[in-house]
Amino acid sequence: MVHRNGGHRTGRRLTLLHRPLNAKAELKMHNLSSRYVNADGIRTHYFEEGRGPVLILLHGGGAGADSYGNWRATLSSFAKHYRTIAVDMVGFGKTDKPDPATFEFSQAARVAHLRGFLRALEIPSAMFVGNSMGGATALGLAAQYPEIVKKLILMGSAGLNTKIHDDLLPVINYDFSREGMHRLIRALVNENFIVDETLIDYRHSNSLEPNTRRAYGATMKWIRDQGGLFYEPEVIRRVICPTLIVSGKNDKVVPLENAYRFLELIDRSWGYIIPHCGHWAMIEHPNDFTHASINFLQTVE
Repeated sequence: MVHRNGGHRTGRRLTLLHRPLNAKAELKMHNLSSRYVNADGIRTHYFEEGRGPVLILLHGGGAGADSYGNWRATLSSFAKHYRTIAVDMVGFGKTDKPDPATFEFSQAARVAHLRGFLRALEIPSAMFVGNSMGGATALGLAAQYPEIVKKLILMGSAGLNTKIHDDLLPVINYDFSREGMHRLIRALVNENFIVDETLIDYRHSNSLEPNTRRAYGATMKWIRDQGGLFYEPEVIRRVICPTLIVSGKNDKVVPLENAYRFLELIDRSWGYIIPHCGHWAMIEHPNDFTHASINFLQTVE
């Protein structure tokens, strides 16, 4: 169903597979470039593959999230058409986790880090795909620096003032147990999606790393204190680039009504709704998601 509304870098070769196996094992088997760059003092990890126009992939903000976990099933498809870069946002994955005593893990900080990352890679402008918190980060960049964002895909994106409802509690109140991670992942996917045990183990292991745990706690506290992860409507209206709003029809974290609200607020916006899909379209329906995204990126001017 489709709706339309009018620095210094280092690198080594790693792997990519399309199923939730042990990440370290996967990263020895296929060709994926894992690199680091200094982004305004934050050592930032990212994957890069492909050639052509630059496409930046931004992961969500749940516990244990990183660029690999979010984009491993889709990066190679995007890389057939674009220079595709999947970055670990500040506080996540292998990117630095500053001390919360001196660093505020706010949405503004993530936008600033993303802009610094682009400057470090000497990328003046790009196309962006963002899931959840990553969508909110790309949205903030597009609103604040419209010259940087050529096209934007928001998938299950945060950014609207949504009540913190019960379905969000497994994410916000994650208790760092393996069972807690299972509850968190179950909240993010449709009821028929089979969650592989190794996906639970991978995210759970990531979440237990001490600095990651501290950063996640600070991030969730900031969100709770703000009453959510959102921008005022007038900020969202500043987005002028072509924007595709992708939503899972069964998303329990970001309700379907939010997709329609984004379509109202962003003038040059299109919508793509995926049935039998929760919050993770790129994991639950990777082929559908990448096909719709690439079609949008290639055909909309």
